[in-house]
Amino acid sequence: MPAPLLVVDAPSALYRAFFALPKTITDEQGRPVNALLGTANMVLQVIERHAPRAVVLCVGQESARYRVKLYPPYHADRPPMPDELRHQFSVAARLFRAFGWEIATSRDLEADDLLHSYALTEEDAGGSTLLLTGDRDLYQCVSERTTVLFLRTGGDGPDVVTPDEVGRRYGIAPSAVPDFIALRGDPSDGLPGAKGIGEKTAADLLRRHGSLEDTIAGCLRERPSVRAALYGKEDELRNFRDIATLRRVAVERPPDRETDWKKAAAGVRRLGMRRLAERLDAAEPERPPQR
Repeated sequence: MPAPLLVVDAPSALYRAFFALPKTITDEQGRPVNALLGTANMVLQVIERHAPRAVVLCVGQESARYRVKLYPPYHADRPPMPDELRHQFSVAARLFRAFGWEIATSRDLEADDLLHSYALTEEDAGGSTLLLTGDRDLYQCVSERTTVLFLRTGGDGPDVVTPDEVGRRYGIAPSAVPDFIALRGDPSDGLPGAKGIGEKTAADLLRRHGSLEDTIAGCLRERPSVRAALYGKEDELRNFRDIATLRRVAVERPPDRETDWKKAAAGVRRLGMRRLAERLDAAEPERPPQR
């Protein structure tokens, strides 16, 4: 089977690494590099295990304008970026390009929209994709050719999320994830969902009705609490679904490109990551044979 494309949600990885590793990990000027080190290690672990044909790190807007227009409180409660992380964001692209990894950016959309776009482009070309993220919105991308590697704290690497795993976790198919988010809400994005509708009820409604539209159409036949949560809220729920639905933009399919271990070592050494530099210098990780 051809090697997969690895696409990384860079903001998600940087944030998770920043809060997972101590800020005492610093460069020669005393500035924290914990987020950069943690992100590099996350991606390298996936490379060593899955031998992707290329790596793309995606960076987008914090909040796409059209999503804020649909619902002004979208992302409004997110705290500002810590100062110790801001500098790491500013140098991340230069560092990771030294690894031979592509950096994809968007002025209009968010990083998860780019991940979605690369996955679809790779599928259209007959390839497969690994999406490394800590954002459950990406579960809607999961298919027979696209797998989410879900970042988590602790454990032995990210969780592997397949279509069956989405069903086990949520009780729905990946394609129903935006409808599910519209009903249940998403606290991390500031989306309240339908009042009083939790995860189990949202999944049950979608299993019985098939979609958000059919759930709305049949809400008068539901028990009083569910009926009250849905009736008259049609436009708001459709806006929530629209916000949760990832957009596709035109992206070019990346050519095959292996990680440049020597340049990577030089790049991390400049930021004071001596142990990682030594590991990269020592030996190129063994790549499993391609079939």
